[in-house]
Amino acid sequence: MARTFKRPRTSHPISEMNVTNLIDLGFTLLIIFMIATPLIQQEQTIPVNLPVESTKAQAKPPSDTEFQSISIDRFGNYYIGNRRISLTELSSSLAAFASKPKQPVIRIRADLTLQWQQVVQLMDEIKKHNLTRITFDTQAP
Repeated sequence: MARTFKRPRTSHPISEMNVTNLIDLGFTLLIIFMIATPLIQQEQTIPVNLPVESTKAQAKPPSDTEFQSISIDRFGNYYIGNRRISLTELSSSLAAFASKPKQPVIRIRADLTLQWQQVVQLMDEIKKHNLTRITFDTQAP
């Protein structure tokens, strides 16, 4: 006598959701943001209240452009990157920038409440070393 051992199949939808892939994606994004955030915040450690500019489309600089940031806080202190320097050290640093084969773009970050004489003094130092590629950092409105 032959027997069949097949179970009767009932088809029902799978009501469980597999969230393993979503958790992996969440951890990946978390790691990316943990690495990228300190790099974004690196230059913004000097408290400078930048002036506000009008909104318009700006051209993107070439990818091989080197930028050097010079900041002046509201007390008139000079910084190159995050390093505080005196006016004489600033002059020697600008001479080093001018001696490079491809001169960097000098980004001036001056506080909004600063006396403009400090900015003019910085511009005079930049002119002495024949650096011609200059930008002023501002806040987006």
